[in-house]
Amino acid sequence: MLECGPAPAPQDLCSHQESLSMVAAPSDGFHGSQWRSTCLLPTEEQKRDVGHPGRATLDESLGDRSPWEEELLGQIRAMSDSQRSRVLEAIQHRIEEHTQVITIPGGSSGLGLQLPRAGHWGPSTVFCLQLLWKEVADPGIRELLAPLNLEPQQPVEKAFLFLVYGLILRECASSDLVRRHLMRLLELSHQTAGQREGMAVASGIASSSHLQEVWATLEHLGRTRVLRTACTSPDYQEPYTDVHWRWVSSTSLLCYGHMALHAGERILPWVDNVISRMVYYFSCSCYDNILETSFLSAAVMLVKALKQEHSTRRYRFTQIPELIQCLLAILQKEPNFLATLFRQKIILVIMELSKLQPSLKPVVKSRILQTCLQSLYMLPPMEMLKSCLPPLDLAPDVMVLYQKSMQALDLLLQTFISENKSMDEMCFLLQHTEPWLKSDKSHECKRVVQTIFLLLKYVVDYVKLTDEATPSMLGHQIGLLMLLWRDRDPVTQSHSRQCIYLLLQLLIQQKGSMGQFMHLNKMKNFEAKALRRSEMKFYNLVKALDRSLTPAQHTQLILTLLGGLCSHDHLQCDLASQLLLMIFQNQSIKVEQVAEILQGLFQELPSIVFKNILQTMMKAVTVLGTQHTQETVEVMLSLCHPSERQVLPLWKALANNNQLARKVLMLLYMKLKLRPPKELVRLSQQAELISLLALGTIYELLYTREYKATVRWAFAGILVGLLTQLHYLFELDVVEGISDYQEDSLEVKPLSPCRTCLEALKGLFWTTNYWEVFAYLQLLRGWELFEHLETYTEGVTLLARAMAHYDCEVKAVLGQAVISLKSSEERDNIVAILVITEFLNSQELTQYMSRRAMDNFLSLGLSSPNQLVRAMSLKGLTSILMDPKKVVLLRNQLAGLLDSFMGPEPQDLMGLMGDLGDILHSLGTQGIGATSIKMAPALLSLFEDEQAPVRGGAISLFGDVVHSGGKKYRPALKRQAFQALVPLLFHLVDSCPAVVMKTKLTFLRCAILLKWEFRKELFGKLAWGHGLGAENDIFIYMVWTAGRLGGGPRSPWSEARSSRPAGGEQLRQLPPVSHAGVDLPGQPPQKPEADGHEVHRTTLPTSAFP
Repeated sequence: MLECGPAPAPQDLCSHQESLSMVAAPSDGFHGSQWRSTCLLPTEEQKRDVGHPGRATLDESLGDRSPWEEELLGQIRAMSDSQRSRVLEAIQHRIEEHTQVITIPGGSSGLGLQLPRAGHWGPSTVFCLQLLWKEVADPGIRELLAPLNLEPQQPVEKAFLFLVYGLILRECASSDLVRRHLMRLLELSHQTAGQREGMAVASGIASSSHLQEVWATLEHLGRTRVLRTACTSPDYQEPYTDVHWRWVSSTSLLCYGHMALHAGERILPWVDNVISRMVYYFSCSCYDNILETSFLSAAVMLVKALKQEHSTRRYRFTQIPELIQCLLAILQKEPNFLATLFRQKIILVIMELSKLQPSLKPVVKSRILQTCLQSLYMLPPMEMLKSCLPPLDLAPDVMVLYQKSMQALDLLLQTFISENKSMDEMCFLLQHTEPWLKSDKSHECKRVVQTIFLLLKYVVDYVKLTDEATPSMLGHQIGLLMLLWRDRDPVTQSHSRQCIYLLLQLLIQQKGSMGQFMHLNKMKNFEAKALRRSEMKFYNLVKALDRSLTPAQHTQLILTLLGGLCSHDHLQCDLASQLLLMIFQNQSIKVEQVAEILQGLFQELPSIVFKNILQTMMKAVTVLGTQHTQETVEVMLSLCHPSERQVLPLWKALANNNQLARKVLMLLYMKLKLRPPKELVRLSQQAELISLLALGTIYELLYTREYKATVRWAFAGILVGLLTQLHYLFELDVVEGISDYQEDSLEVKPLSPCRTCLEALKGLFWTTNYWEVFAYLQLLRGWELFEHLETYTEGVTLLARAMAHYDCEVKAVLGQAVISLKSSEERDNIVAILVITEFLNSQELTQYMSRRAMDNFLSLGLSSPNQLVRAMSLKGLTSILMDPKKVVLLRNQLAGLLDSFMGPEPQDLMGLMGDLGDILHSLGTQGIGATSIKMAPALLSLFEDEQAPVRGGAISLFGDVVHSGGKKYRPALKRQAFQALVPLLFHLVDSCPAVVMKTKLTFLRCAILLKWEFRKELFGKLAWGHGLGAENDIFIYMVWTAGRLGGGPRSPWSEARSSRPAGGEQLRQLPPVSHAGVDLPGQPPQKPEADGHEVHRTTLPTSAFP
């Protein structure tokens, strides 16, 4: 790596004696072609400047007059006005006839004219006055010129004729004479560069004594000639056809430049008028090389004149932005190669103009920076600069031109920061380098990083920032530089790291922390000695940044690194992800930063190309969520609607830590409970309710594999939360889309809030593998009870009954229900009492809670203002669990009803079966014992009754009986179930839909009692299967399982045993997923996803076949 020494001292940069073409001295430690070299030797520079604008540099001065000049002026002053007039007329005549133009090389496209420097009047120059000797016939005038010893043999220099012309006009006392002869001079041809420059020289010299007269003459020339040759519109490109006047605007520009140069201390009152005319003539003239050359020459002379006037710093200029805009227009039209010093000189003129008052507005400085940076950074790479040149007679040294131009840019930036010594200004300058820091072209990136490095080195060494501003965008610029730490160019890589150190040094200097400053120097030395690439050497720098940056700056740094994740350069993406992981692990992120960071990451996620980068960022999200769990959950809820699913990867990341996943679900449960009253919720705000966002997120997480264990852990809280949430949505009257929902529709569209809640409730049982509860309600169409507020309580009751029936999380749900019963919210009390009342029939309830405790809770419900809560509490207090004496009474009543039911001609079978069912449910945990053995055959005989209600009632009650017999009688009941399977199989196609529905549930309950294999697959066929294919699958399940379990000698399955191998083999060949994509083997229905992690979240399948 190349190392840099100290930057140029500020006094060297700001001196009033500085040359316009001066360049910054290089740092001592730099060698090689990439460094911007020192100035050329004077002789070489003169050769380089030939034919280019602004050859005269700003450090030139007129100096003292030589004896020859004094003698010439003495002769002119001795003339009378009439003699001077005759000499002027003779010079005009001689210039007109001077067809052989004698100029220095440069042609019509350059200035083409070089006046002798002040103090260098030699005999060869003065002898040019032999022209006057030849042209002037007056003996008196000849006598005046005789002491000059003119010799007719000497060559004529046309430039000197204009000089003498100007000197004579300057010495004239008559204003009329000055205006008349100056106008005659300006009437000459403006075709050649020498002619235009000569007219301007004469006008400038004359203006030193007759400023107003020269100004008036130029104004007249502008009105009568310049505007005639002006373009009619900016797009007008056809040149003026009269070559005599075609470039009169260029002459005028040069005249104004020489006027400024000769105005001396009178320049300030006139300077704004001069600039306004220059800008106007440049803007309205047809653009070509001659116009841009003349304008730049005039600007150089103007800046030189202003530098010589000491009161310039106190003057407030009004036309500087317009003048700069014209210079920038020239710079923008420069070709994309280096053949001249136009770029350097334009930038240096702008640099000098930027020092004037008032200070440039940010928009002007921004335009300057954009144009200058683009003009230089977009040049071809160094190795191609020379090959890009057009054919030239004398090829320039491209390296020298490049170095001078880049040094001019360095001086411009240093001037800006010297004029406004603040961190805000530093950020303003760095902000304009952003497009080039992001460039895919290595040479552009290399140039801009070197520019930033030199600027920062200069500021650290020579500028003391005056304020303690902490612009947030500094973090963004640091991030852009950090992303170059692994650049493939070693110079860019090295400079980018040093830039970070320099910026840190500036921050530490602002804070005045000597300890941090010493630590930074040690760290810098250590990094410089590191020979191997390792992430560890970034760690200390990351920690230093975390300590030095404000939260706003730190946030911008992180957001910038997040943007780097989307690059197609794997090295940069990997660097960004590793740095972000370091920052997150360093625990430096404040609470107020979390929202903006997560929002930034969420925006970048879809654009991340590489999978390992995404995995690293998910680790970072896990770290962030562990540190700021609540804030992370709140922000992620607000990123997008859960149904859009773009935020799902972030939720998955939070599940990588088991404890964190539990906290997440707990927070979602708490958010679910934030339910403002209907009176406070506007219709437009319903979709933004935090409880609805939490609901949608819970629904998504139910089907996310990473949360499967956590959902099972939080089952009770989620269940009670969903039940109360559904009641709350009924209160808000947000019921659209819940009843007209088509489960078998292939159209994917967002679910309504109510439907989302109901589907989440169903999914909770399905995804936690409590499919028996799900099946119980599905086959009884119990889920439809949740679609209306009027049947909502029936739905909750049926759900709680199924849970008690299959011992589904009874203990945990009971604990949540007890908590809800104590809530002040009425909806919580309703859900709690309905669940508790049904759980009183659970066989396991007494293991979880004492009778006394339950009595206390039920008594609490008696004081509720809600009538339903009071009624259900009273019902619970009268249950057999709370009053065991009722068991004997119920069993006696059951015996009497059973006698009537089994009589020869029973009356009102439907009523009897209804009463028997109620008693079975009331007995609950006590069961009916041997009575079930008697009831089952009687009910089986009614399966073929002619009346559909009787058949349906008998089939349904049969299912209750075989389940309520108790463990002691279970073997006998299994045999009864075996006997019922074939009749039930036929009733799956009963003519009455109600009978079919009840048959399916009883058939499934028999299969569960018999502990069939593939019970969940069987339920899938019963619930969603249609046609012969489904019936065939059900029959195969039955034959295969029955064949394995076997039966007694008189079992109806004896004949089926012989088919067991074939049936078994056929069953083994069944795919795990049925024909319509229904997931049968114990998994929730799958929806193919990119990562294969998600299960279907819109609905459970309704059809097993197309």
